[in-house]
Amino acid sequence: MQKLIGVIVIIFGVFGGFLMAGGYLGTMWQPAELIIILGAGAGAVILGNPQHVIVDMWTQSKAIMIKKDERKLYRELLSMMHHLLEQIRVGGMRALDEHIEEPYQSSMFLAYPEIMEHPKLVTFICDNFRLLAMGKINGHELEHMLEQEIASIEDDMLTPSKSMHRLAEAMPGFGILAAVMGIVITMTNINADMAEIGISVAAALVGTFLGIFFCYCVFDPISAAMEKRVRREISAFECVRAILVSHTSGKGSLVSVDAGRKLILLDVKPTFSEMENWVTQRVFQ
Repeated sequence: MQKLIGVIVIIFGVFGGFLMAGGYLGTMWQPAELIIILGAGAGAVILGNPQHVIVDMWTQSKAIMIKKDERKLYRELLSMMHHLLEQIRVGGMRALDEHIEEPYQSSMFLAYPEIMEHPKLVTFICDNFRLLAMGKINGHELEHMLEQEIASIEDDMLTPSKSMHRLAEAMPGFGILAAVMGIVITMTNINADMAEIGISVAAALVGTFLGIFFCYCVFDPISAAMEKRVRREISAFECVRAILVSHTSGKGSLVSVDAGRKLILLDVKPTFSEMENWVTQRVFQ
């Protein structure tokens, strides 16, 4: 809803002000200018990015319009991590073999559907439980390794928003490109009457306007929203990191899970009592 309100405010602010100043909205409809600007932008994105980044740009830009219940995600994450650590306490690391090797076929993992919607997080959890099963590693070594891994994951997940930001920065240039081409067309018809020349120049200037509009009112806000969403998603990886490091340092299951709870973003962070209730319940409402 907030994103939709933002879109409405931009439209009314920009075009409403234009109308109040005596402008005519029909002047803004210049299909040729749109084709030049958006076509150049799309071509630049295709030329400058690998296919998976383009797909992620589309996926992340759609995702910013969807409000997800992050408390439910962390409820499942904390509960699942506690469940996994309890399995280790009772049966040792071998008790997790069938689960971490095939998480998408594991009854334990499938009991947490919200987690399963985040394949990167599932892979991160499974890979690092495998690491713990492979041999002795102390908490400091594990923490350093996980920090590097999370930094790499974050950089990869931020690539689409960075590409979107570069597209936003290029939009004013593409707008100038469209405007220059419009002026070239105007100059080839310099013998036309003043009214026709005025309309042609106005159409060319719309290209400059559209470039600036797409930069600051469309693509740059989308890029910022994509980046913020990724930063929030990385918080779940940090939560898992803290839990695994605490467990490796010899802390109990509940204490380890609480170490992860402390790194959850404040607006969705549960209290200790809430977390304790979550991890002791096997059935979600």
